[in-house]
Amino acid sequence: MAHTRTSLDKFLLVVKGLCMGAANKVPGVSGGIVAFVAGFYEEFIYSLQKFNFKALKLLLNGRLKSFFTYINGNFISLLIFGMLVSYFSVSKILDYFLEHNELNVWSCFFGLIIGSIYYIAKDFDYWNKKTIFAAIIGLLIGVSISFLNPAKENDNLLFIFFCGIISVSGMTLPGLSGSFILILLGNYVLLLVDSVNALYDTFAEIIKGDFSFTKNTERLNTLTILGVFTTGSAVGLVTLSHIISYVLKHFKHITTAVILGFITGSLGVVWPWKKTVYKVDEFGNILIDSNGNQIIQNYSRYFPDFVISETWWAVFFVVIGISILLGLDWYGKNRKTKV
Repeated sequence: MAHTRTSLDKFLLVVKGLCMGAANKVPGVSGGIVAFVAGFYEEFIYSLQKFNFKALKLLLNGRLKSFFTYINGNFISLLIFGMLVSYFSVSKILDYFLEHNELNVWSCFFGLIIGSIYYIAKDFDYWNKKTIFAAIIGLLIGVSISFLNPAKENDNLLFIFFCGIISVSGMTLPGLSGSFILILLGNYVLLLVDSVNALYDTFAEIIKGDFSFTKNTERLNTLTILGVFTTGSAVGLVTLSHIISYVLKHFKHITTAVILGFITGSLGVVWPWKKTVYKVDEFGNILIDSNGNQIIQNYSRYFPDFVISETWWAVFFVVIGISILLGLDWYGKNRKTKV
Protein backbone atom coordinates (compact mmCIF):
# COMPACT_ATOMS: atom_id res chain seq x y z
CA MET A 1 0.00 0.00 0.00
CA ALA A 2 2.99 2.25 0.33
CA HIS A 3 3.27 4.70 -2.54
CA THR A 4 4.99 7.91 -3.52
CA ARG A 5 3.39 10.91 -1.81
CA THR A 6 3.42 14.53 -2.89
CA SER A 7 4.23 17.32 -0.43
CA LEU A 8 0.49 18.07 -0.20
CA ASP A 9 -0.25 14.40 0.58
CA LYS A 10 2.34 14.47 3.37
CA PHE A 11 0.95 17.68 4.82
CA LEU A 12 -2.61 16.31 4.74
CA LEU A 13 -1.41 13.12 6.44
CA VAL A 14 0.02 15.19 9.32
CA VAL A 15 -3.32 17.06 9.51
CA LYS A 16 -5.13 13.70 9.67
CA GLY A 17 -2.77 12.71 12.48
CA LEU A 18 -3.67 15.96 14.28
CA CYS A 19 -7.37 15.15 13.98
CA MET A 20 -6.87 11.53 15.02
CA GLY A 21 -4.82 12.54 18.06
CA ALA A 22 -7.42 15.09 19.18
CA ALA A 23 -10.24 12.56 18.70
CA ASN A 24 -8.43 9.86 20.68
CA LYS A 25 -8.08 12.14 23.69
CA VAL A 26 -11.78 12.95 24.08
CA PRO A 27 -13.85 10.36 26.00
CA GLY A 28 -16.59 9.22 23.61
CA VAL A 29 -14.83 10.05 20.34
CA SER A 30 -12.82 7.51 18.35
CA GLY A 31 -9.67 8.27 16.36
CA GLY A 32 -10.56 5.22 14.28
CA ILE A 33 -13.54 7.12 12.86
CA VAL A 34 -11.13 9.79 11.56
CA ALA A 35 -9.02 7.08 9.89
CA PHE A 36 -12.10 5.39 8.41
CA VAL A 37 -13.74 8.55 7.06
CA ALA A 38 -10.48 10.15 5.89
CA GLY A 39 -9.81 7.06 3.78
CA PHE A 40 -6.58 5.77 5.34
CA TYR A 41 -8.01 3.17 7.76
CA GLU A 42 -6.93 0.10 5.76
CA GLU A 43 -3.43 1.47 5.16
CA PHE A 44 -3.19 2.33 8.85
CA ILE A 45 -4.11 -1.24 9.87
CA TYR A 46 -1.81 -2.66 7.16
CA SER A 47 1.11 -0.57 8.46
CA LEU A 48 0.53 -1.55 12.10
CA GLN A 49 0.54 -5.26 11.29
CA LYS A 50 4.02 -4.82 9.80
CA PHE A 51 5.36 -4.42 13.34
CA ASN A 52 6.20 -8.10 13.62
CA PHE A 53 9.19 -10.43 14.06
CA LYS A 54 10.45 -9.70 10.55
CA ALA A 55 10.53 -5.96 11.34
CA LEU A 56 12.32 -6.69 14.63
CA LYS A 57 14.89 -8.83 12.80
CA LEU A 58 15.56 -6.05 10.27
CA LEU A 59 15.96 -3.54 13.10
CA LEU A 60 18.32 -5.74 15.14
CA ASN A 61 20.44 -6.42 12.03
CA GLY A 62 20.87 -2.66 11.52
CA ARG A 63 18.99 -2.65 8.21
CA LEU A 64 17.22 0.59 9.07
CA LYS A 65 16.28 1.57 5.52
CA SER A 66 14.71 -1.85 4.86
CA PHE A 67 12.97 -1.68 8.24
CA PHE A 68 11.54 1.81 7.45
CA THR A 69 10.29 0.66 4.04
CA TYR A 70 8.86 -2.60 5.40
CA ILE A 71 6.73 -0.89 8.10
CA ASN A 72 5.52 1.77 5.63
CA GLY A 73 7.53 4.25 7.73
CA ASN A 74 6.83 7.28 5.55
CA PHE A 75 3.10 6.93 6.26
CA ILE A 76 3.21 5.88 9.90
CA SER A 77 5.86 8.44 10.96
CA LEU A 78 3.91 11.39 9.48
CA LEU A 79 0.71 10.17 11.12
CA ILE A 80 2.36 9.70 14.52
CA PHE A 81 4.05 13.10 14.19
CA GLY A 82 0.61 14.66 13.67
CA MET A 83 -0.73 12.84 16.75
CA LEU A 84 2.19 14.03 18.91
CA VAL A 85 1.79 17.63 17.74
CA SER A 86 -1.94 17.31 18.45
CA TYR A 87 -1.27 16.30 22.05
CA PHE A 88 0.49 19.61 22.71
CA SER A 89 -1.67 21.85 20.51
CA VAL A 90 -5.05 20.84 19.05
CA SER A 91 -6.06 18.70 22.02
CA LYS A 92 -5.19 21.57 24.39
CA ILE A 93 -7.45 23.90 22.37
CA LEU A 94 -10.12 21.18 22.48
CA ASP A 95 -9.75 20.97 26.27
CA TYR A 96 -10.31 24.74 26.49
CA PHE A 97 -13.52 24.65 24.43
CA LEU A 98 -14.80 21.56 26.29
CA GLU A 99 -14.36 23.53 29.51
CA HIS A 100 -15.92 26.78 28.28
CA ASN A 101 -18.42 25.68 25.61
CA GLU A 102 -19.07 22.00 26.27
CA LEU A 103 -22.54 21.71 24.72
CA ASN A 104 -21.52 23.11 21.32
CA VAL A 105 -18.35 20.99 21.18
CA TRP A 106 -20.30 17.79 21.88
CA SER A 107 -22.93 18.92 19.34
CA CYS A 108 -20.24 19.28 16.68
CA PHE A 109 -18.90 15.80 17.52
CA PHE A 110 -22.44 14.43 17.36
CA GLY A 111 -22.85 15.95 13.89
CA LEU A 112 -19.47 14.56 12.81
CA ILE A 113 -20.52 11.04 13.79
CA ILE A 114 -23.89 11.38 12.04
CA GLY A 115 -21.94 12.55 8.98
CA SER A 116 -19.60 9.57 9.39
CA ILE A 117 -22.54 7.16 9.38
CA TYR A 118 -23.81 8.72 6.14
CA TYR A 119 -20.29 8.71 4.67
CA ILE A 120 -19.79 4.99 5.32
CA ALA A 121 -23.37 3.89 4.48
CA LYS A 122 -23.84 5.81 1.21
CA ASP A 123 -21.52 3.55 -0.82
CA PHE A 124 -22.30 0.33 1.04
CA ASP A 125 -24.41 -1.71 -1.37
CA TYR A 126 -23.97 -5.12 0.22
CA TRP A 127 -27.01 -5.37 2.50
CA ASN A 128 -28.25 -8.92 3.01
CA LYS A 129 -29.30 -11.09 5.98
CA LYS A 130 -25.70 -11.50 7.21
CA THR A 131 -24.70 -7.82 6.99
CA ILE A 132 -28.02 -6.62 8.51
CA PHE A 133 -27.54 -9.05 11.42
CA ALA A 134 -23.90 -7.87 11.81
CA ALA A 135 -25.01 -4.22 11.84
CA ILE A 136 -27.63 -4.95 14.53
CA ILE A 137 -25.00 -6.73 16.68
CA GLY A 138 -22.67 -3.74 16.28
CA LEU A 139 -25.52 -1.36 17.18
CA LEU A 140 -26.44 -3.30 20.33
CA ILE A 141 -22.82 -3.43 21.52
CA GLY A 142 -22.40 0.31 20.87
CA VAL A 143 -25.60 1.20 22.77
CA SER A 144 -24.69 -1.15 25.65
CA ILE A 145 -21.26 0.45 26.09
CA SER A 146 -22.88 3.91 26.08
CA PHE A 147 -24.93 3.13 29.19
CA LEU A 148 -22.56 0.99 31.27
CA ASN A 149 -21.68 2.14 34.78
CA PRO A 150 -17.98 2.65 35.53
CA ALA A 151 -16.01 0.26 37.73
CA LYS A 152 -13.75 1.24 40.64
CA GLU A 153 -10.07 2.07 40.12
CA ASN A 154 -7.90 -1.05 39.96
CA ASP A 155 -4.07 -0.98 39.97
CA ASN A 156 -3.55 -4.73 39.56
CA LEU A 157 -0.75 -4.98 36.95
CA LEU A 158 -2.50 -7.71 34.93
CA PHE A 159 -5.62 -5.53 34.76
CA ILE A 160 -3.44 -2.51 33.85
CA PHE A 161 -1.95 -4.53 30.96
CA PHE A 162 -5.51 -5.35 29.82
CA CYS A 163 -6.40 -1.63 30.07
CA GLY A 164 -3.45 -0.90 27.77
CA ILE A 165 -4.79 -3.30 25.15
CA ILE A 166 -8.27 -1.77 25.44
CA SER A 167 -7.06 1.85 25.40
CA VAL A 168 -5.74 1.64 21.82
CA SER A 169 -9.07 0.29 20.59
CA GLY A 170 -10.15 3.82 19.67
CA MET A 171 -7.32 3.98 17.12
CA THR A 172 -8.06 0.61 15.52
CA LEU A 173 -11.83 0.26 15.94
CA PRO A 174 -13.98 3.11 14.54
CA GLY A 175 -16.68 4.09 17.02
CA LEU A 176 -15.00 2.66 20.11
CA SER A 177 -13.47 5.37 22.32
CA GLY A 178 -10.45 4.10 24.25
CA SER A 179 -10.68 7.04 26.68
CA PHE A 180 -14.35 6.34 27.42
CA ILE A 181 -13.62 2.62 27.93
CA LEU A 182 -10.93 3.57 30.48
CA ILE A 183 -13.54 5.67 32.33
CA LEU A 184 -15.83 2.61 32.40
CA LEU A 185 -12.94 0.43 33.63
CA GLY A 186 -12.34 2.98 36.40
CA ASN A 187 -8.73 3.70 35.43
CA TYR A 188 -8.92 6.87 33.29
CA VAL A 189 -7.41 9.13 35.99
CA LEU A 190 -4.79 6.60 37.08
CA LEU A 191 -3.53 5.88 33.56
CA LEU A 192 -4.09 9.09 31.58
CA VAL A 193 -3.58 11.67 34.33
CA ASP A 194 -1.64 10.43 37.38
CA SER A 195 0.80 8.19 35.47
CA VAL A 196 1.55 10.80 32.79
CA ASN A 197 2.11 13.42 35.50
CA ALA A 198 4.49 11.06 37.34
CA LEU A 199 6.49 10.56 34.13
CA TYR A 200 6.62 14.32 33.48
CA ASP A 201 7.75 15.04 37.06
CA THR A 202 10.42 12.32 36.83
CA PHE A 203 11.87 13.73 33.59
CA ALA A 204 11.84 17.25 35.07
CA GLU A 205 13.76 16.00 38.13
CA ILE A 206 16.29 14.04 36.04
CA ILE A 207 17.04 17.16 33.94
CA LYS A 208 17.75 19.03 37.18
CA GLY A 209 20.03 16.18 38.34
CA ASP A 210 17.59 15.19 41.06
CA PHE A 211 17.27 11.39 41.43
CA SER A 212 15.36 11.39 44.70
CA PHE A 213 12.42 9.71 42.94
CA THR A 214 14.35 6.40 43.13
CA LYS A 215 13.50 6.39 46.86
CA ASN A 216 9.89 7.42 46.32
CA THR A 217 7.92 4.15 46.49
CA GLU A 218 4.64 5.72 45.33
CA ARG A 219 6.33 7.34 42.30
CA LEU A 220 8.08 4.09 41.34
CA ASN A 221 4.80 2.17 41.60
CA THR A 222 3.08 4.73 39.37
CA LEU A 223 5.91 4.54 36.81
CA THR A 224 5.67 0.74 36.87
CA ILE A 225 1.94 1.03 36.18
CA LEU A 226 2.68 3.38 33.26
CA GLY A 227 5.29 0.95 31.89
CA VAL A 228 2.87 -1.99 32.04
CA PHE A 229 0.09 0.16 30.51
CA THR A 230 2.40 1.25 27.65
CA THR A 231 3.44 -2.37 27.01
CA GLY A 232 -0.21 -3.42 26.93
CA SER A 233 -0.99 -0.59 24.50
CA ALA A 234 1.84 -1.67 22.16
CA VAL A 235 0.75 -5.32 22.30
CA GLY A 236 -2.88 -4.31 21.75
CA LEU A 237 -2.05 -2.07 18.80
CA VAL A 238 -0.11 -4.78 16.97
CA THR A 239 -2.42 -7.68 17.94
CA LEU A 240 -5.65 -5.86 17.10
CA SER A 241 -4.21 -4.68 13.78
CA HIS A 242 -3.44 -8.30 12.80
CA ILE A 243 -6.92 -9.46 13.79
CA ILE A 244 -8.65 -6.55 12.02
CA SER A 245 -6.47 -6.99 8.92
CA TYR A 246 -7.48 -10.66 8.72
CA VAL A 247 -11.16 -9.84 9.29
CA LEU A 248 -11.12 -7.03 6.70
CA LYS A 249 -9.47 -9.32 4.18
CA HIS A 250 -11.87 -12.25 4.62
CA PHE A 251 -15.10 -10.60 5.87
CA LYS A 252 -14.89 -7.03 4.60
CA HIS A 253 -18.62 -6.39 4.07
CA ILE A 254 -19.66 -7.95 7.38
CA THR A 255 -16.93 -5.99 9.18
CA THR A 256 -18.07 -2.72 7.57
CA ALA A 257 -21.66 -3.49 8.63
CA VAL A 258 -20.55 -4.13 12.23
CA ILE A 259 -18.55 -0.87 12.24
CA LEU A 260 -21.55 1.00 10.83
CA GLY A 261 -23.82 -0.40 13.54
CA PHE A 262 -21.23 0.22 16.23
CA ILE A 263 -20.71 3.87 15.25
CA THR A 264 -24.51 4.36 15.24
CA GLY A 265 -24.69 2.84 18.73
CA SER A 266 -21.88 5.10 19.95
CA LEU A 267 -24.05 8.18 19.29
CA GLY A 268 -25.31 7.68 22.84
CA VAL A 269 -21.81 8.41 24.22
CA VAL A 270 -21.52 11.74 22.39
CA TRP A 271 -25.15 12.82 22.89
CA PRO A 272 -24.67 16.60 23.43
CA TRP A 273 -27.41 17.14 26.02
CA LYS A 274 -25.94 15.57 29.12
CA LYS A 275 -24.73 16.55 32.55
CA THR A 276 -21.34 15.38 33.78
CA VAL A 277 -21.54 13.17 36.85
CA TYR A 278 -18.43 13.57 39.00
CA LYS A 279 -16.94 11.03 41.37
CA VAL A 280 -17.58 11.90 45.03
CA ASP A 281 -16.33 10.69 48.42
CA GLU A 282 -18.52 9.33 51.26
CA PHE A 283 -19.33 12.92 52.33
CA GLY A 284 -20.52 13.96 48.84
CA ASN A 285 -17.46 16.07 48.04
CA ILE A 286 -16.26 15.97 44.42
CA LEU A 287 -12.92 14.17 44.10
CA ILE A 288 -9.99 15.91 42.41
CA ASP A 289 -7.23 14.27 40.33
CA SER A 290 -3.50 15.13 40.51
CA ASN A 291 -4.00 17.92 37.94
CA GLY A 292 -6.60 19.59 40.16
CA ASN A 293 -9.43 18.60 37.80
CA GLN A 294 -12.73 17.09 38.95
CA ILE A 295 -12.89 13.33 38.27
CA ILE A 296 -15.59 12.33 35.75
CA GLN A 297 -17.59 9.22 36.65
CA ASN A 298 -20.15 9.19 33.83
CA TYR A 299 -22.79 11.31 32.09
CA SER A 300 -26.50 11.84 32.78
CA ARG A 301 -28.34 12.37 29.49
CA TYR A 302 -31.53 14.40 28.98
CA PHE A 303 -33.77 15.58 26.11
CA PRO A 304 -33.17 19.22 25.02
CA ASP A 305 -35.58 22.09 25.60
CA PHE A 306 -36.27 23.65 22.20
CA VAL A 307 -37.67 26.82 23.78
CA ILE A 308 -34.22 28.11 24.76
CA SER A 309 -31.75 29.58 22.24
CA GLU A 310 -28.88 27.45 23.63
CA THR A 311 -30.54 24.35 22.14
CA TRP A 312 -30.79 25.92 18.69
CA TRP A 313 -27.12 26.92 18.83
CA ALA A 314 -26.32 23.30 19.66
CA VAL A 315 -28.41 22.14 16.68
CA PHE A 316 -26.49 24.61 14.52
CA PHE A 317 -23.21 23.00 15.60
CA VAL A 318 -24.63 19.54 14.87
CA VAL A 319 -25.27 20.79 11.31
CA ILE A 320 -21.69 22.19 11.22
CA GLY A 321 -20.36 18.73 12.17
CA ILE A 322 -22.41 17.04 9.45
CA SER A 323 -21.31 19.70 6.93
CA ILE A 324 -17.63 19.02 7.67
CA LEU A 325 -18.10 15.37 6.70
CA LEU A 326 -20.11 16.30 3.60
CA GLY A 327 -17.29 18.70 2.68
CA LEU A 328 -14.73 15.89 3.05
CA ASP A 329 -16.91 13.69 0.85
CA TRP A 330 -17.13 16.43 -1.79
CA TYR A 331 -13.36 17.03 -1.60
CA GLY A 332 -12.66 13.31 -2.02
CA LYS A 333 -14.92 13.00 -5.08
CA ASN A 334 -13.54 16.21 -6.62
CA ARG A 335 -9.96 15.04 -6.14
CA LYS A 336 -10.69 11.64 -7.73
CA THR A 337 -12.25 13.41 -10.74
CA LYS A 338 -9.12 15.51 -11.28
CA VAL A 339 -6.68 12.59 -10.95
